[in-house]
Amino acid sequence: MAATALAPGRKLSAIRQHLGMSQRKAAELSGLTHSAISTIEQDKVSPAVSTLQKLLRVYGLSLAEFFAEKESEGEPRVVFNADQLLEIGSSGVSLKMLSHDVPAHSTIMLLETYQPGSRISEKLKHHCKEVGTLLEGEIILTLDGLRYPLRAGQSYIIDSAAPHSFSNHSTRVCRLVSAHSPHL
Repeated sequence: MAATALAPGRKLSAIRQHLGMSQRKAAELSGLTHSAISTIEQDKVSPAVSTLQKLLRVYGLSLAEFFAEKESEGEPRVVFNADQLLEIGSSGVSLKMLSHDVPAHSTIMLLETYQPGSRISEKLKHHCKEVGTLLEGEIILTLDGLRYPLRAGQSYIIDSAAPHSFSNHSTRVCRLVSAHSPHL
């Protein structure tokens, strides 16, 4: 689909329309309100990752597929600058995703920054293996209701189909790098 150059909300609108689906039907299937979808599609608000995942599930797309750009003819890109990473976070949590030219079912990488007191507020669930390493600070990983405090230098491996969240209860910025590889 040629919508890759559009802003995220307009791209979601183009995908929905391409599927011949009304906003009301998308709301019904995703569990979101009609007004939330309308506001997102007008790019008045940036959707939380969990909200975006709900919509993409309805549209039959993964996060990587949604953010992937078509590879131009010629040599594949090898090096990416910091400003070429896609920001998909919000509310004190920066999630910068390396996803350009990513084919479906590929591993994606996130550079994650959690400001003091920030968290990913909703329990995330996506079907992939996730590995990560804390580069700086402290964070609490909650997986299936169990809390795992992590400090700089520690790593984790989870099946992210289980409900999980991350929160920074400290007074310092927390940075981590994570890779997400879908179950095939």
